[in-house]
Amino acid sequence: MDNNKHIPGGNELLDPADLIKNKLGVFYGAKLADLGCGGAGYFALQAAQEVGPEGMVYAVDVLKSALSNVETRAQLLSLRNIRPIWSNLEKFGATNINNDALDFALLINILFQNKNQLEILKEATRMLKKGGKLLVVDWQVGRFPIGPKPEDKIAPEKIIEMANSLNLTLEQQFGAGQFHYGVVLVK
Repeated sequence: MDNNKHIPGGNELLDPADLIKNKLGVFYGAKLADLGCGGAGYFALQAAQEVGPEGMVYAVDVLKSALSNVETRAQLLSLRNIRPIWSNLEKFGATNINNDALDFALLINILFQNKNQLEILKEATRMLKKGGKLLVVDWQVGRFPIGPKPEDKIAPEKIIEMANSLNLTLEQQFGAGQFHYGVVLVK
């Protein structure tokens, strides 16, 4: 077995700058939540740079250790516009962000990990302003050398169907790297 085989991870699989800026259209001064930000906080940190000091990025996760890591990384990068929020996204209204407060929300590689996908989408929608945009990026359906088991993946059509039930409209669907797809939904 080749122990030196490189397995891509983190921001090698996805390009946070491209997704945030070009696909989602995040602008200076925006309010954005990275829902399920993870310990590396790739998207939260990139978003904080895009929205600038006038904007705000809420880094939301259920793991306090992940939030602590993101906070440390933000300090090292001198980013003062990231606010960590501990929350369970599967509980409607649990996230300490007001209704209709966000310009943008991100769900990056989150839905495949959860059984209550509709509740998570509902919670994200609650926080978005009218006209606000939600970026969902998840694993392409099928078998690949990396990623979750095929039965754990969620098809983009299922996300779009759930989004429609929440009165979200599909703005665009696209390939997001070698193993992922993305959808941009508008409230």
